[in-house]
Amino acid sequence: MRNETRGTLELTLAMVLSGTLGVFVVESGASPFEVVFFRCLFGALALGAYSLVRGFFTGHGFTAKKLGLAALGGVFIVFNWVFLFQAYEATSISLATVVYHTQPFFLVLLGALFMRERISAGRLGWLALAFVGLVLVSGVGPGDTGSLAGLGFALAAAVLYALATFVTKRITGVRPHLIALVQVLVGLPLLLPFVDFGGVGGSGWGWLVGLGFIHTGLMYVLMYAAYTKLPTAKIAVLAFTYPAVAMGVDWAVYGHHIGLVQALGVPLIVLASLKVTLVRAVAPAPRTAARAPEASSPAATRAA
Repeated sequence: MRNETRGTLELTLAMVLSGTLGVFVVESGASPFEVVFFRCLFGALALGAYSLVRGFFTGHGFTAKKLGLAALGGVFIVFNWVFLFQAYEATSISLATVVYHTQPFFLVLLGALFMRERISAGRLGWLALAFVGLVLVSGVGPGDTGSLAGLGFALAAAVLYALATFVTKRITGVRPHLIALVQVLVGLPLLLPFVDFGGVGGSGWGWLVGLGFIHTGLMYVLMYAAYTKLPTAKIAVLAFTYPAVAMGVDWAVYGHHIGLVQALGVPLIVLASLKVTLVRAVAPAPRTAARAPEASSPAATRAA
């Protein structure tokens, strides 16, 4: 099997898994804080075991500065998950996922704000198009406070994800698996005060274990493996398997579907996001071979 073909299959499978994440969150029956805590716990076990078996801890490449940046990115990632999972409860998996995919635009704005990167007229145009799509997708009326709250939670999650990406991209020479491991470990002391260990039901534990081992361990391993084999353009395109699957699963399992006006906004956000991502590589593939691997996006290309 050709390297690129294998990478395509790996990333597609990872995005399909990512699209099922919302069901695991909802079916666990736990609060967003508890869901994220146990995702961090079981995810840390999965990533730690994989990194140990692969020998990634030897010559890990961390310095005090890099470790600090990874931890800061972890704070953003953890609360990004909390807000996203809260958005699932307040609105629907479909709408939360589509709104969440405004992340690249916030990354562009962060680059302009902190790195003095110039925003071209073309990018401004795509940002405006995405905003129009966001308004259409939201479908929020004046008295629809629940959907409005869900929209706010999803946007907050997108901003935090962009911040995590912005910080993590400054880390070089460290395998992304180890950066992700640090980030989920940071979530344990952060969220421990909010966890009710007796609040999770019997079947809920299975969904939470799945979130850690499947949606954090296996999914990340597949994505990082694929990044080394694929060009950025193909990664950006395949990443949109995630929202497509999430919307399909939300309809199949919960009967949620978006209206006609909302459906008109989805391709606007997708197209604008894709255009911005192709111009600016949000999640570059980690370096391989003789060179030290670099960090990629903290949770892959717009994966939850």
